[in-house]
Parts: sequence; C-alpha cells; structure tokens
Amino acid sequence: MQIFEPLVGLTRGQKKVRLTTGMPLIRLLISLMVLVGLWQAIVSLFNLPGFILPAPDEVFLRLVNRYDVLLKHALVTGQEIVLGLLLGLSVGFVFALQMLLFRPVKTWMLPLLIASQAVPVFAIAPVLMLWLGYGIGSKVVMAAIIIFFPVTTCCFDGLNSTPKGYLDLAKTMGASKWQELWHVRLPAAMPSIASGLKIAVVIAPIGAVAGEWVGASEGLGYLMLQANARMMIDEMFAALLLLSFMQSPCIF
Repeated sequence: MQIFEPLVGLTRGQKKVRLTTGMPLIRLLISLMVLVGLWQAIVSLFNLPGFILPAPDEVFLRLVNRYDVLLKHALVTGQEIVLGLLLGLSVGFVFALQMLLFRPVKTWMLPLLIASQAVPVFAIAPVLMLWLGYGIGSKVVMAAIIIFFPVTTCCFDGLNSTPKGYLDLAKTMGASKWQELWHVRLPAAMPSIASGLKIAVVIAPIGAVAGEWVGASEGLGYLMLQANARMMIDEMFAALLLLSFMQSPCIF
C-alpha cells in the first residue's frame, strides 16, 4: 500500500502524469535487459570464443577490474566531446545568424556548406593531426566539424521559419531587427535548435573517437585500438559500453 500512497489525493490527470513520468526509464531498462539476454544467448548457442564475442559477464568483470584505466581514458574522451560540442554549437549558431542577417553570406556560403558534405569527415582527420598535433585539440576540432553542418542547418531553418504573422506584429509594434531576433525569431526557433542539439550530442562522440583512432595517446578510442591489438576483446567491449553510458544521459 505504501507504493500507492503518494497518489492519494491527486486528480486523475496528476496520477497519469506521475505514473508515466518514469516510463521512458523503465522501457530503457527493459530494452537493455532484452539486449543483454540476446547477447548471452548468442554466445551460449553458438559457443563463441571470447576473442570473437565475449559474454556479458566477462565484459562486466573487465569493467570492474579495470575501472581505473577505463575511467582515466573516459575522462579524456568526455572532455573532447564536451569541448567539441561547445565549439561546434557556438560556431554553427553564429554562422546561422550570419546567413539570416546578411543575405550575401547566405547566397555565397550556403552552397559551399552543402558541397562540403561531399568530403568524408574521416578523410580530413589525418590533416587535422598534421596541423594540430596528436593532443586534444585535433579531437575537439574533429568533433566540432562533424556537428557543424546539422547544427547550422537546424538553427538557420528555425530562425528563417518564423510565422509571418509574428514578424508583422513585431514590425507594427516598432521592434528593431535585434529585438525581432531576440523576442520573436529565437523563441520560435527553439524546437529546431533543440533538434540540432540532439543530433549534435549523438554524433559528436563519433568525431572524437575517430580522431583518437587516427592518432592519440589516450582516450577510449585509443584504448579500444590497443585492446584490439592485444586480443583483449572484453576490454574493447567494456570501453565501447562505457562510451555508450557516457552518451546516454545527454540524449535523454
């Protein structure tokens, strides 16, 4: 009875909100349990050796036994992801504002921005290593580059899609261009900006880890390469799972 006591005295709508608040977390936990069960079933059914596909318990033990090493490299990768997000979001938003406020910038730069997507981001990773070295800078720039296009396009589409009625009302009330941007366009663009942010959070780790694969001395990507070379597949899976756990809170 204690479980249902907090619901006493609430309206039907309040009870529905209270009960459905934790549903995404419950569904996530159930999905994880199903995936782990399928993982274990595949390993047991096909009798796969550990250097092909380690069992979930082996990966968990590696996470526990090597938590200090994994945490050290995770902090480096996390720093690269956060700094890359901040850089990519800032540059992307500023670029979107420039295209909105200055038409020549949009006319000349938007086609170049679209055409630049024909160049694979992974192909420029060695160039970034040559220019910026093997430190954290090249990975931050790599993460920023990979999120720049979706952030810029989402922000620009949101700012440029403000309902005409809102803009007409702002002009009627004598709003300046900056007041129109701050009080009308920016609030109306929040859903699109949030969509760009979600995309950026998902793909920023790809840029950071890809940079570590090309050249690094620390980070989860570097650790995965070293574990693969030593046939420590359970540690490679442990690093991969830790990377996924780091990213999950940002998505939800």
